[in-house]
Amino acid sequence: MLIRNKLILRFTLLVVGIQLILSGFIYYFQASAREQRFASRLLGKATMTTRLLVRQQALEASEPRPQPVFRRRDLLTIPGEQVSIYDAGQHLLYTSADGLSQKENSRQLRRIRPARPVRFTADGQETVGGAFRYRGQLYYVFAAGQDPAGQQQLRQLRLLLLAGNVGALVLIILAGWYFAEQALRPISGVVRQVEQITAARLSTRVAEGNGTDEIAQLARTFNQMLGGVEQAFESQKSFVSHASHELRTPLTTLLGTLETSLAYDPDLPQTQASIRSAVEEIRKLIDLSNSLLALAQADDASFQREPVSFDDCLTQALSYCQGKYPGRVIRLHFGKLPAPLPDALFVVPGNARLLTTAIFNLLDNACKYSAGPVEATLSYGTPTRLRLAVADQGIGIAPAELAQVLAPLYRAENARSRPGYGVGLSITQKIVHLHGGDVQLTSAPGQGTTVVLELPVA
Repeated sequence: MLIRNKLILRFTLLVVGIQLILSGFIYYFQASAREQRFASRLLGKATMTTRLLVRQQALEASEPRPQPVFRRRDLLTIPGEQVSIYDAGQHLLYTSADGLSQKENSRQLRRIRPARPVRFTADGQETVGGAFRYRGQLYYVFAAGQDPAGQQQLRQLRLLLLAGNVGALVLIILAGWYFAEQALRPISGVVRQVEQITAARLSTRVAEGNGTDEIAQLARTFNQMLGGVEQAFESQKSFVSHASHELRTPLTTLLGTLETSLAYDPDLPQTQASIRSAVEEIRKLIDLSNSLLALAQADDASFQREPVSFDDCLTQALSYCQGKYPGRVIRLHFGKLPAPLPDALFVVPGNARLLTTAIFNLLDNACKYSAGPVEATLSYGTPTRLRLAVADQGIGIAPAELAQVLAPLYRAENARSRPGYGVGLSITQKIVHLHGGDVQLTSAPGQGTTVVLELPVA
């Protein structure tokens, strides 16, 4: 269901529900007020009748069946009125109709208390019973009758409420549709703008409207997402372009070497030399393929996280790097530590294999581009952040290229004479980001490079 229809339906149900509850209250209180007015009128009539009869001595105990001086039709002013009077011993003294059934009246006598009349319905008649004391004598009086005028008013009120609710329902639906249309119009505009954005127009942005309401927040969020998509798309294009170039170079060299060997190598030593050159190019292809695979795997955030001793990962990476560069001086220092020392020193949540790979890439780059000593310093930046700084004294990086060296397969201009493919820093950055950390890089041409990574501790 469309949001517009949901809003209209919910708005209609809410307002109609409130309206029906209000109508129910109006009808209930009107019906209660009519019933109370009519009961009061019946009780007043019964009391007046009893008082008149008693004053005329029509209910003297000496007469078993009183004969009032008033005719019954003179006392009947309520449609269908019926009056019955009982003495304190609950004996019937007077009834306004000889054939009037006293069964229900007799049953209700025990419920009557002084100043507490009872109300009930019997044989379609509304009846009120009360206690009346005159000249020290207690009488029980029942008055029954019909209220056609009051019932007619209730019927008219029901008809009026029904017609009003039906008419209001139509107006509520129209108002709901209008307000839903007005509220969703900016969203419709955003949808139309988004539909025009294609892969060739990722630079297009959605208008943010007044810049303050929720629609503007949605547009800003969508624009931020578009910026990320555009950046990822450009990174992907750059990655494909660089990967194609890097793969094409060794493949072209390999093909040329084999073709030359096939056409011109006359003896076994020359053939073996060509084969050695081809094998070297194949190894380069394998290294590049492994690097691209590691770069793709570094985007996988589904690995299992567990407490990892970061110093163990650093020691293992130092061992790998020392084996690859046996003559290089690599120093390890320990910097600022928190006070007091935590029970789990240098422990971070993550994956030991990935963290070792990230550290090794930093050390490998430092050794590759520097002939001098490499300094690795492990410390705590804050009590909750572990910090590793790897510094070399190598060729450095130009300021204009600092922002690009973390991109996959990008190599600085002064580094292209060295072996490599430009994926080590990219892999390190992805791994560190997956672990909730940050990578910072500072460098100057001819003065070396320092890479700092920070990770949250366990």
